[in-house]
Amino acid sequence: MADPTPRNYLTESASIIRNHPEMSQSVQESSRSFDQRRADAYDQVDSQAWRTWAKAVKTHTLSNLDRYLEEAEAHLIQNGVHVHWAEDGQEAFTVLESVVAAHGVKRAVKAKSMLTEELGLNRFLEGLGVGIRETDLGEYIIQLLGEGPSHIVAPAIHRSLTDCQALFHRELGTPLDADPDQLAAAARAALREEFLSADLGVSGGNFLVAETGTLALVENEGNIRLSTSLPRVHVAFVGIEKLIPRLEDLSGFLQLVARAATGQPIGTFVSLIQGPRKADEPDGPEEVHVVLVDNGRSRLLAEEAAWEALRCIRCGACLNVCPVFRQTGGHAYGWAYSGPIGAILAPGLLGLEAAMPLPYASTLCGACADVCPVEIPIPDLILLWRERAVRDGLVPRAERFAMRVFGQAAKRPGLFSASGGLLRKVPLDFGSKALPVLSAWTETRGSLPRSPRLFRDLWKDGIK
Repeated sequence: MADPTPRNYLTESASIIRNHPEMSQSVQESSRSFDQRRADAYDQVDSQAWRTWAKAVKTHTLSNLDRYLEEAEAHLIQNGVHVHWAEDGQEAFTVLESVVAAHGVKRAVKAKSMLTEELGLNRFLEGLGVGIRETDLGEYIIQLLGEGPSHIVAPAIHRSLTDCQALFHRELGTPLDADPDQLAAAARAALREEFLSADLGVSGGNFLVAETGTLALVENEGNIRLSTSLPRVHVAFVGIEKLIPRLEDLSGFLQLVARAATGQPIGTFVSLIQGPRKADEPDGPEEVHVVLVDNGRSRLLAEEAAWEALRCIRCGACLNVCPVFRQTGGHAYGWAYSGPIGAILAPGLLGLEAAMPLPYASTLCGACADVCPVEIPIPDLILLWRERAVRDGLVPRAERFAMRVFGQAAKRPGLFSASGGLLRKVPLDFGSKALPVLSAWTETRGSLPRSPRLFRDLWKDGIK
């Protein structure tokens, strides 16, 4: 695989489809299963009312983010938490490096966190000479494979049971025909030693409650709870958009994110972290640090037409339903957030030029907007970034020329009709080679048979 970057999306997606059909099959099977479970879980409640409520809460919070950030900071400090502000990844790493140096950290365990993937935290810690171990089972698998996550919720969604059996046989000595329970038990035994020897626990944050300074973490395995309670120091990296105003809001979001992500009424383990261990408590870290990370979020929030992407609660529902994502999984997208949400977050956080061509990785079918638990208008935002890409000259010249020609023809009925008749006489294989717009379509698809008559003629006669 080439260096991960959105700019390689076209070549990487084509490579996965052509050379790794087993990965596409694993992604399709798993994502369809997730989506069906989400649909079943939505049917159990008035999901539209919940989504409308969640949208309103997140919109209100983002509209008053400065006030809620100050409130959260004050309550975190009252709880004994060290609060840090990081404008970008470098500032976040400066904080982490100071913690590592102050405590002589040699080993770290990390809970699943998309923000730390966004920042590239593992590489940074390894550069400091700190051993870092992923503790989520999916993240553990892809760390052993030397890969990044392929899904927001299920990072190893692209790998089959056979892949995992071979990996664990090689790394942990399990039988080649080990069943999933045996594989999980082997990982549990190996990770237990990592938990017990770690000096530092690293996590993200699903939600941060401004009213109480409560950090909420959701999981299904228990690894986050061990990562945040056994090591002497816990550092949580939290995007500034993860705030919610009140503790009573949290109960609704915990249920909504679980239903949207995995079809569960609520995550198996929910940890509410209030601060470091108190004198009369038997366990917990001696220090807790919360790093509030911007990394382009303020810039995106200032985008009057694009800020709604920040409502995202990282459930992955839009990935599971997306027909484009299902063909490749997340690696083709070249950065932490893939699928429809990645297509609208990437231009806002990375810059549009760096994010190209992700806004075009969509059929605009609208399924992502239908399932989003916070009602982000994803197709509208994809179109917004496409319009800006055209405005900024970021699409190929041949495509811009072709669309201008089509636009002129579409405004002239006679010319449009005549052009349609002429194009029907062009051999399909020649047309796909001569016209870049068509070649991109036909490169991974077979030729469609021609209709014996023009659509316009069928329309005039009355379509049966």
